[in-house]
Amino acid sequence: MYVARDWKDYELIDTGAGEKLERWGDVILRRPDPQIIWPLEKETGKWREVHGHYHRSSAGGGEWDMKKQLPDRWTVSYDKLKFHIRPTNFKHTGLFPEQAANWRWMMDKIAAANRPIKVLNLFAYTGGATVAAASAGADVVHVDAAKGMVQWAKENLALSGLSDRPVRFITDDVFKFVQREERRGNKYDAIIMDPPSYGRGPGGEMWKLESSLYPFLESCMKILSDNPLFMLVNSYTTGISPTVLNNMLSMTVSRKYGGSISAGELGLPITTSGMMLPCGILGRWES
Repeated sequence: MYVARDWKDYELIDTGAGEKLERWGDVILRRPDPQIIWPLEKETGKWREVHGHYHRSSAGGGEWDMKKQLPDRWTVSYDKLKFHIRPTNFKHTGLFPEQAANWRWMMDKIAAANRPIKVLNLFAYTGGATVAAASAGADVVHVDAAKGMVQWAKENLALSGLSDRPVRFITDDVFKFVQREERRGNKYDAIIMDPPSYGRGPGGEMWKLESSLYPFLESCMKILSDNPLFMLVNSYTTGISPTVLNNMLSMTVSRKYGGSISAGELGLPITTSGMMLPCGILGRWES
């Protein structure tokens, strides 16, 4: 398991009965998590003193019950990186803190390369990986189909004091963007992707991970440089094993470039119990 241990502005305080208790800066939130199938031992103290509690609806979706007044958004820091946090209608906050394990890894890889590195971040959301890669000195192209998420990512880059870095923000269907980059002859030294289980592009394009991921990886192979540094695939799709990502990377990038592959779970430490919460999977290829 790849564990994001070095947060100061985020803490997974406790878990149980399908919910997690988190600290985001000075704000305490209570949110559902389908991985938490063990009981809640004591619903006392901070569990009852939250700023906001997200309740799922039996009809689907859910809503926030705000117990205390919150600003529209606030800021958390990871190392020198800064991010805006805002509770959304879909329980998320705009950041997945477990991804810090990947941010640290890619920052170290880029800094140690001692050469210019061009990174492509696909399904890039609010830009955690974009900000991390830019902070390490990479040129970055950030692509997401949701205009609002791209704007949020721009704000995170500025918040981190990196507006002068060479970062391009693009709102587009990632599959079509990669195909156009191939036709243009553009190449990248590193590719990051965090594909959803299901999705639609701006023109209604359908994405289903089980049928779309492998052909998409094959397309990405065509825009890797002759000397690539890494490829990172994240997944939060239920039922997909890290071994699946390992196998796909073995059949694509490793077959052509050699290198090494590592795959496993992403996790967060739980303060109260000392246990780990699994938060998705990853597959990493590196030269």
